[in-house]
Amino acid sequence: MKPPGHPGDALRWWVRARGGPACIGIDPVLEKLPSAVKGVTPIARIEAWCMALLDAVEPHAAAVKFQSACFERHGSAGVAALERCLHAARGRFLVILDWKRGDIGVSSEHYAAAANGPLACDFVTASPYLGADGFDPFLKLGLGVFGLVRTSNASGDVVQSPVMAAGGTVAEMVGAFTSAQGEAWRGESGWSALGGVVGATKAADAARLRAQMPHTPFLVPGFGAQGGGLDDVLACFDARGEGALVTASRSVIYASGPGAWTDAVRVAARDLCEQLAGALASRVPA
Repeated sequence: MKPPGHPGDALRWWVRARGGPACIGIDPVLEKLPSAVKGVTPIARIEAWCMALLDAVEPHAAAVKFQSACFERHGSAGVAALERCLHAARGRFLVILDWKRGDIGVSSEHYAAAANGPLACDFVTASPYLGADGFDPFLKLGLGVFGLVRTSNASGDVVQSPVMAAGGTVAEMVGAFTSAQGEAWRGESGWSALGGVVGATKAADAARLRAQMPHTPFLVPGFGAQGGGLDDVLACFDARGEGALVTASRSVIYASGPGAWTDAVRVAARDLCEQLAGALASRVPA
């Protein structure tokens, strides 16, 4: 069976198909690649590593998230490699292009055309600061968007935590806006194509945002190496245990152990999926 075309419906389909909401962040750093990964050029090594990584995590990951910056720093060759890696991942995972674009008008339409063409993916990340103009071109092409609502980095508190005169934090205002904009883009599953990024390190905020955003899928960074734990991420799911993807990067992609590096990655991806599925099963009544 093929996943549904609607991004929110496809997200739920992939989570069910893989048995858990694990998303693997693909953040290639040349200096951290295993010595066993060979290539004539640095970008060839990165591409070879990515292709082997996709094979290793495929049985367990519902989604993969490519960090565009890790490729763009290598110039045109890096972008070309990103294009090939995205193509290799399509149809095997829900594919997220993490590039946090934010623009309006024709510029936003160009970004959307790229994400629907040479850099084809299922979801992109984007800034909500410019309003619906930064989201709509992607949504109109059938793409999903995860807007930045409550990020996992500590310095984000300066902008996102202040309480407004009307009540609620800036993050909650952005969440309310994102939820309202997303109502027009809900699929048969009830989940919208317009989602939100909500960090695993902000559990109290996540609980309030989930109540405020009942139809908004969450992309949840910050799990694992950044400090977010199982109890933290549970707040991002609804009462049915649905509606979120939990992203782990370094703890999976640079996992170590006996045997080949891909074996260690495969085990780490499996453990992540099982931990998340187990925590959700214990929370949600049968």
